[in-house]
Amino acid sequence: MNEVLTQEKSIYIQISEMIENDILRDVLLEEERVPSTNELARLYSINPATAAKGINLLVDNGILYKKRGIGMFVSKGAKEIIMKKRKNEFADKFLKTLLIEADSLGITKEELIAMIEKWSVEKNQ
Repeated sequence: MNEVLTQEKSIYIQISEMIENDILRDVLLEEERVPSTNELARLYSINPATAAKGINLLVDNGILYKKRGIGMFVSKGAKEIIMKKRKNEFADKFLKTLLIEADSLGITKEELIAMIEKWSVEKNQ
């Protein structure tokens, strides 16, 4: 958790995304304790309530759970939950726009697949 907060989106959302990123990168593993709201507040010089809002977002999505008196922990299956959520966001954000633009340009499905394959080969060279 050494990322920098930006002005692009709400701080509490950035906090939740940083924790998600650490889970995806296996920095935080299932059943591992995550930093407390006070630790996050000190680390990023933010209000503990803001940190708590980010943590609660993850609890609401089943990514974290609370052990009373001990702290917050990564739930079993958290990585899969995050991957599914992010794949859906990717589809909504990028694929929908791509398909709309391709349609407006008269690009067929086959042409689009060929473009993706060509780019993939070029990228890996």
